[in-house]
Amino acid sequence: MNKYCKLAPGLEVSRIITGLWQIADMEKDGARLDLEQTARGMSPYTDAGITSFDMADHYGSAELIAGIYRKKLSNKPIQLLTKWVPKAEQKTKQDVRSAVELSLERMQSDVIDLMQFHAWNYANPYWLDSLFWLQELKEEGLIHNIGLTNFDTAHLRIAISSGVDIVSNQVSYSLIDQRAEYGMSKICEEFDIKLLAFGVLAGGFLSEKWLGAPDPSVKSLSTWSQMKYKRYIDAAGGWDKFQELLDALQKISKKYHVQIPTIAMKYILDKPSVGSVIIGARLGEKDHINKNMKVFDINLDTDDKNLINKVQEQLAPISGDCGDEYRKAPILTAAGDLTDHIDSLSKPYEPIKINNNRARINSGTAWEELAGYSRAIKKDGYIAVSGTTATHGERLIGGNDPIAQTHFVIDKIEGAIESLGGKLQDVIRTRIFIKNISDWEAIARAHGERFTDIFPANTLVKAELIGSEYLVEIEADAILS
Repeated sequence: MNKYCKLAPGLEVSRIITGLWQIADMEKDGARLDLEQTARGMSPYTDAGITSFDMADHYGSAELIAGIYRKKLSNKPIQLLTKWVPKAEQKTKQDVRSAVELSLERMQSDVIDLMQFHAWNYANPYWLDSLFWLQELKEEGLIHNIGLTNFDTAHLRIAISSGVDIVSNQVSYSLIDQRAEYGMSKICEEFDIKLLAFGVLAGGFLSEKWLGAPDPSVKSLSTWSQMKYKRYIDAAGGWDKFQELLDALQKISKKYHVQIPTIAMKYILDKPSVGSVIIGARLGEKDHINKNMKVFDINLDTDDKNLINKVQEQLAPISGDCGDEYRKAPILTAAGDLTDHIDSLSKPYEPIKINNNRARINSGTAWEELAGYSRAIKKDGYIAVSGTTATHGERLIGGNDPIAQTHFVIDKIEGAIESLGGKLQDVIRTRIFIKNISDWEAIARAHGERFTDIFPANTLVKAELIGSEYLVEIEADAILS
């Protein structure tokens, strides 16, 4: 197995990437690290050929530490991958530039190797604005490559189809969490995108240490990673089912004279959509570099994979698509709560009050002013959303991809309803107008994905849409619950 993966022209990364999220854990409760001394802890990884490091603006001092290492201590090329995870509120072009410039300053660099973007609420199109502005900064030369983190399949498709140069998506992917196995892997193959898989070792739970151990409570665990992935284990069927998985992995690990984490890593690295796995490290403390490198010395055979798959079939699937754990229940974070982010969500569009029981919103397209109509209007508990196309400002979103256009249209409908105090689950009817009859199934399936468990009344017809670039138009009615 090759030890490196080409993510993009000029960007080759280790197939094992060192994740620096535990810097934040090491600094919790006011602890202060010696930045240069901690940076020296990166040397054993680069000495072993693990030259890529993943961090984020909210991983404590991680960017500062990595910048010190590359500028002062490293004697070989390394790749620094970072993330921008903004607060869940409207952003400006200057906000995006400031975030990129801050990371550049902290990492003491003129250009970011890979900037990965996280969005909180797809119903608010600020996430697309942010990506378009990141694309401009890429063309300006401040960013070499743009990646995503915790994006689902639909919105990865929207970004790519709208002209943003995406090279990777960082998502949870493990023997416990197989959400990336299906639609996400398919779209990665379609657009030549690589997944950077985190959570591969479930915060250390996928190891001999926990085989036969009693079921720990989340509150008894010592690190944020353990608290987070214990929630995944519980969501996948609980401790007893997890023990069956560990038992199967131990049998395979003994066969190859390695340990359980090596098998867990190898299984994910063998997935065609996976470029690299991200393994967390506590710099300057104990490491497992030599053990991890053994992943390149083994090959799992059909019997091994069949044994793993048989146990996985007994696990409950983690619900939803990639990244849903940050947007909808079950919230699978260390605290099991995202109130601090959800409470700060701004309305996608500003409501305009007409009288005590009537309000409306505009989404800012030229069509609304030209034809004198509202994107949506609410009277008492009823909301009507106008026929909506894949328009954001003066931009066409989704290019010539009917699936991407449909998902963005539904995002826009959801944003309109949210702005008037409702939610997508309040929709009771949709009407779909399509330009090309050959697109009907792709558009219907996209509608089906978004309205799973809602099941509104629906009509789909072929129509002569105004605007040659538009492939689908949807209107909706909702009654507030």
